[in-house]
Amino acid sequence: MTLERLQKVLAQAGLGSRRACEEPIRQGRVRVDGQVATLGCKVDPRTARITVDGKPLPLAEAKRYIALHKPPGILSVMQDERGRPALSALVPLEERLYPVGRLDLDSEGLVLLTNDGELAHRLTHPRYSHGKEYLVLVRGKPDHSALDRLRSGVMVEGKRTRPAPVQRLAQPPADVPERPIASTRPTTWLRITLREGRKRQIRHMCEAVGHPALRIIRLSIGPLHLASLQPGQWRELTASELRELRKLK
Repeated sequence: MTLERLQKVLAQAGLGSRRACEEPIRQGRVRVDGQVATLGCKVDPRTARITVDGKPLPLAEAKRYIALHKPPGILSVMQDERGRPALSALVPLEERLYPVGRLDLDSEGLVLLTNDGELAHRLTHPRYSHGKEYLVLVRGKPDHSALDRLRSGVMVEGKRTRPAPVQRLAQPPADVPERPIASTRPTTWLRITLREGRKRQIRHMCEAVGHPALRIIRLSIGPLHLASLQPGQWRELTASELRELRKLK
């Protein structure tokens, strides 16, 4: 008999990441063999009768792994209950996918869509610290002092950000899609790599040093790269990319 944590079993069935699957357990919406489940309980997925909101746990779906170039103006959710533009309009697949590595509404670039809860957990849990690389267009011309502050960490909402590599670019890479930016002041492109994922972190960091971010483009998540994908385009991950992602610990 093999026992596994309940949230892991829910994630494997395509209900979301392991962290997301903790919420219905906390809310008492999950039952195991007729009893209300508790967070952290272990079950044998081969024999346990598991229900969520009274419905039997669906069979595990075939795993899908999609790299998407999210354009600005699209929410990083598959569906929005208020009817705002969401990711399902770009990737109209039948599987219940969910985004790994969300971007705010105005940011753009790489998002991974999957129904593999285990992989999503490894990519998003704070203890794993996988690097995410961004191109950032900021207002003004940051001097050495501002760049050093970004590199060493700045205070954001009472907590210092982790050290981050920051490089000033003479010009953006040639394949960066053009996008009109309203700014009467000079602008500068930066390349920033983060190993944490706090909400709107890059925007807060740039504001803290006096150079607000005008445009944010995510180039990579761990070993996965945006490459030649254009805004709104998506593709299946290659076997090589999946091998590299599964090596992450």
